[in-house]
Amino acid sequence: MNRILIIATLLAGSAFAADAPLSYPIVGTGQTKCYDNHREIEPPKPGQPFYGQDAQIAGHAPSYTLGTDGLTVCDNVTGLTWQRSPDTNGDGEITRKDKLTLAQAQALPAKLNAATFGGFDDWRLPTIKELYSLIMFSGSDPSGPSTDASKMKPFIDTRFFKFAYGNTANGERLIDSQDASSTKFVGKSYQGFNKLFGVNFADGRIKGYDLQMPSGNMEKTFFVQCVRGNPKYGQNDFKDNGDGTITDRATGLMWTKGDSGKGMNWEEALAWVQQKNKDKYLGRNDWRLPSVKELQSLVDYTRSPDTSQSPAIDPLFTCTPIANEIKKPDYAYYWSGTTHASLLAGGNAAYVAFGRAAGWPTGMPGMGVGPGRGGSAQRGGPPSGGPNSVRQSPSSASYHYCDVHGAGAQRSDPKVGDASQFPHGHGPQGDVIRINNFVRLVRDSAPPASAVKKAVSP
Repeated sequence: MNRILIIATLLAGSAFAADAPLSYPIVGTGQTKCYDNHREIEPPKPGQPFYGQDAQIAGHAPSYTLGTDGLTVCDNVTGLTWQRSPDTNGDGEITRKDKLTLAQAQALPAKLNAATFGGFDDWRLPTIKELYSLIMFSGSDPSGPSTDASKMKPFIDTRFFKFAYGNTANGERLIDSQDASSTKFVGKSYQGFNKLFGVNFADGRIKGYDLQMPSGNMEKTFFVQCVRGNPKYGQNDFKDNGDGTITDRATGLMWTKGDSGKGMNWEEALAWVQQKNKDKYLGRNDWRLPSVKELQSLVDYTRSPDTSQSPAIDPLFTCTPIANEIKKPDYAYYWSGTTHASLLAGGNAAYVAFGRAAGWPTGMPGMGVGPGRGGSAQRGGPPSGGPNSVRQSPSSASYHYCDVHGAGAQRSDPKVGDASQFPHGHGPQGDVIRINNFVRLVRDSAPPASAVKKAVSP
């Protein structure tokens, strides 16, 4: 092992070592604007509504260095080096022709290594945690009637990385720009398909994507950007402190072992955090609502309610059980302090699903966009996906309640409103809207440590 890496590993054993390097530093989201329930506002002050949101929290600012050959980008915070572009066929354009099936994606690192792409021969497919390190919430969700990509901003830093929206002229949606990870969902879709987690840098979400298209006759394809360096990135190192807190020595973050025990809207969640600090909860007054990237760092993608009968988090943590929309035992969505902005407003905030990332898919592509998605429902028998989904049969379609995007997905909810206005979710997959989500508090366990690049050789 490289001598520098050995030293870094020893230092990382203590979360409180002076200026200890972190093996899993969480890159900031790049969000600089503050929002209320609907729109941008001036930064709130302590004690005011909406204080303590993502844009007001200091963290590891995103920092990149472009390779001299223009082929690679080094993340100066994480120590990871990336392919700059998903242009896999090398024609200088990013189109659907560059998208790969899972098998093709799995074969790509070997091709890059044989060619010593960018001067390196240790490329790999990124895990979902590695891939999510690149997301930037300075982007805007293009959901809506507009098809003018020139007015949109993706959720990745295009000063360094190459990106393309889906081509509507060729039958794609603007949001058909999903990047593949190497992380498979441990369960299956309601149709019985395997699922792969990916990041959509067009609309700012993590979802589990079926590896088969809805007809089952064609494989799903993805954009792919390989990664190298810092093999410990994404690996948590939890320590139960015995006082109601858990420290992740890999990220330098301290978390509450328990959660809020109840759901609340986004404004209430921010106010709840301020009250906890006034109360010096667990002896501390610097808790915050985590950024969505901090929150996602807690996910254990080997777990899910349908496979391990647990939330997708290390069992050191406790998650309050809930009864979901079909009265089945489940676990909550958890709010982040990160607004998921659209082209017109800031009315949604990002959350991570530690239970089922539930939805009411119809099995019919594109069916049912919008609140309510049409029709009343009657309970039917279990669909072909098995006992973990429920079929309902309204007059216009057949809805299936299931873990549509996989425990560990990151989506967004309206910050305020009435969830009953969305009886069959929202969007083509019928994403369940809850609005009243849970909270887990976080704080820095020690002063900011050195970026991993200083400790881990490239």
